[in-house]
Parts: sequence; C-alpha cells; structure tokens
Amino acid sequence: MPTGVIVNALAVLIGGIVGGVGGKYLSEKFKTEINMIFGLASMTMGIIAIAPTKNMAAVIFALIIGTAVGLLLHVSAWINRGAFQMQRIIARFVPANKTLSEEEFSAFLLTVIVLFVSSGTGIYGALVNGMTGDATILITKSILDFFTGAIFAANLGFVVSLIAVPQFVVLMILFLLAGVIYPLTTPAMIIDFKAVGGTLMLATGFRMIKVRMFPTADMIPAMLFIMPISWAWTTWVLPLLAK
Repeated sequence: MPTGVIVNALAVLIGGIVGGVGGKYLSEKFKTEINMIFGLASMTMGIIAIAPTKNMAAVIFALIIGTAVGLLLHVSAWINRGAFQMQRIIARFVPANKTLSEEEFSAFLLTVIVLFVSSGTGIYGALVNGMTGDATILITKSILDFFTGAIFAANLGFVVSLIAVPQFVVLMILFLLAGVIYPLTTPAMIIDFKAVGGTLMLATGFRMIKVRMFPTADMIPAMLFIMPISWAWTTWVLPLLAK
C-alpha cells in the first residue's frame, strides 16, 4: 500500500486548508523561526539516512556524477518550467491573495510547487516506500509538509491545497516504478541509495535555513546513478582492493 504517498498528499491538502483559514493569525516572526526548525528536521533525517552507508566511495561518485549531469541538462530549469505551467493552471481556479502583487504570488506559488512536487526527500521517500514498504520517510516528511503548507497558505491562500493533486500523481508514479526496481537490487544498494537520498535531505535543510543554497534539483539525477555504481563498486572494485 502506498501509505506514505497518501499521507503526504493529505498533509499538504489539509495543511493548505488550515493555513488558508488561520494563517492570518500567525506573526512573521513565528513563520520565519518555525521554518528554521523544518530545516533542522530535514537535516536530522538526512544524517540518519547517511549514517549506515555501506560504500561511501560509491555514494560520493554518484553525487558528483549525478549533480554534474543535472547541471549539464539544466534539470532545475526544466523543473521550474513545469512548475510554472502548473502554477498558471492552479491560479485559474483559486484567486490570488490580494495582499500580494501578481508577481509575488506567482513567485511564491512556483516555489511551493517545486518544494512539494519535486523535492529530493519526496522522490527518495516514494521510492523507498515502493521498494521496501517502509513509509517512515514520507510520513515524517508529511509532518513537515503539513506545517510548511500551512505557513505558505497563510500568504498564498487555499491554492496551496491544490498542489496535493500533482504531488500525489508524481509520488504515486515513483512508488509504482520502485516495485519494478526492487527485485533487481541488493541490501547494500538499498542502503547506499538511502545515503544519497539523505544527502539531498541534508542539502534541502541547508537551503531551508538559508545557510547555503545547494542545487538540490540538479542533484536529483544522483539517485539514478547510485544503484548501478554501488553494484559495480561491490562486484568489481572491492574484490580488487581485497587482493
């Protein structure tokens, strides 16, 4: 069952409604400082996922190669374009917050779409949920997304709730693909895959607290490279090093 995917989409849906209703009662200081805690939580999840790594060299190779490919292919730009088109569709059905200019509303909404629909944590969590049945990552992320959605909805209104629809579609596709991938993996490959996902969560946390704006969208291809690199490292490189 795609428990994590369903819970995550519901968290965004309900968080957007709660924020749309009660967000006006929150101070700017509260919104800013609670976001720091969201970032810290993301970093904590990342560290826990990285700790059990089996083949650190394979993880580093995957991060370097994957990010290089992401930068060369302008993955972040493609994601932003897709989010922009999504933002135009959503804005037709839900009116903009009148306290924001049209330009500010579009910029805020674009950020939220990218955050919820194409985050490294969401992609990683959906794949792990599909591969192992473990929904812990997505359920933990849902707690963050509920409050993050509420905070953003305080500024954008109920439009944030509608982002749950494309988010559910994207995560569900990844969940179903994971079921096909899992039989081809080994325990070491899964652990190394989690480590790469943890690195993306760590980078996301740094972005949320505005310490360093890592190119997290461009880092996503690393999650495609880690399994074959982990397999090659275990199968070919380690036996040579053991001689």
